[in-house]
Amino acid sequence: MKAITLLGSTGSIGTQTLDIVTQYPDQFRIVGLAAGNNVEMLAAQIRQFRPSIAAISAQEKLPELQAAIKDLDPQPILLAGTSGVIEVARYGDAETVVTGIVGCAGLLPTIAAIEAGKDIALANKETLIAGAPVVLPLVEKHGVKLLPADSEHSAIFQCLQGVPKNGLRRILLTASGGAFRDWDVAKLAEVTVADALKHPNWSMGRKITVDSATLMNKGLEVIEAHFLFGLDYQHIDIVIHPQSIIHSLIELQDTSVLAQLGWPDMRLPLLYALSWPERIYTDWERLDLVKAGNLTFREPDHQKYPCMQLAYAAGKAGGSMPAVLNAANEQVVALFLDEKIQFLDIPRCIESVCDRHQNHNSSNPSLDDILAADKWARQEVITLAHKLKSPTKVIPLYSTTP
Repeated sequence: MKAITLLGSTGSIGTQTLDIVTQYPDQFRIVGLAAGNNVEMLAAQIRQFRPSIAAISAQEKLPELQAAIKDLDPQPILLAGTSGVIEVARYGDAETVVTGIVGCAGLLPTIAAIEAGKDIALANKETLIAGAPVVLPLVEKHGVKLLPADSEHSAIFQCLQGVPKNGLRRILLTASGGAFRDWDVAKLAEVTVADALKHPNWSMGRKITVDSATLMNKGLEVIEAHFLFGLDYQHIDIVIHPQSIIHSLIELQDTSVLAQLGWPDMRLPLLYALSWPERIYTDWERLDLVKAGNLTFREPDHQKYPCMQLAYAAGKAGGSMPAVLNAANEQVVALFLDEKIQFLDIPRCIESVCDRHQNHNSSNPSLDDILAADKWARQEVITLAHKLKSPTKVIPLYSTTP
């Protein structure tokens, strides 16, 4: 039975991971849980899974959580705040830590888990995008495994099983195209938050759904794929695949192309990250290619999705630039979700912030450099928002979402 700690337990990744644990109680057990601010859901999870330790990121909600489970015996260790989440990440005999915290808030807990010798099921792409210069050396130093748990990178990882060293030639990341794949570019000026949250294929959190609508999620995945699989950016391509049946493909040196297929279901990559190198039998709906019908592909529209090119540019710049890109995107998406800026302001703000960072890019950033770049980028977005006559507050670096 594998011992698991779950960070971001009340979010989309977290609840689907717990679905797997529920379905396979003889395979997995929960050691620790950490969540953002959803006391009611976290308390219910603690009652069901009986972790040894749990934390809520919202410090002020700790008394409410304590009251919600005061009748439990034995009581788990209850913590709060960023330090509490970090302690959960490094705690006890958990073999694998699932990092389902949204955004750059997952960076420090992931580092703590790695330093404690835990394998990482990586569902938080920002950890590598912002922190790869620090995270990857730690992974090597501590001899832990970093296993992708999102659908695209899991697909690549699955296709690579058995491929000889230096056999990989190209990665093809598939993208659904998000909420606006069939919209005319001219209509994007009219986009509302409700429009952006209508993903055609996947059920995901609000932030990642907006990232899918801008295709920034795919740009971020390009950067992550570069760090995970070691290919240069010119060998990582994006293709629009509206059906979301092929989750990504690899091309080998001899031009053979391998693909991983399945229904759009995040439980599959999560289960593989938890069970690798084994394959666990499931009773989930099996892929029926006749039912799936036509599988189609098209080039992404760069006029509609400028965030893709911004991500490629930031990745190629390297250093602290990907951290700036990621932080600017997190902040500007939060402003959009709060209806403080317009949809088309998202790429404009990100491009402006990245441009301002060019002369300050740290080529070999330390953790402190990355955190400083993150903080600076968020404040720059706020400054731009004020210029747009949209005053708002800075989104804290280490906030987690329920």
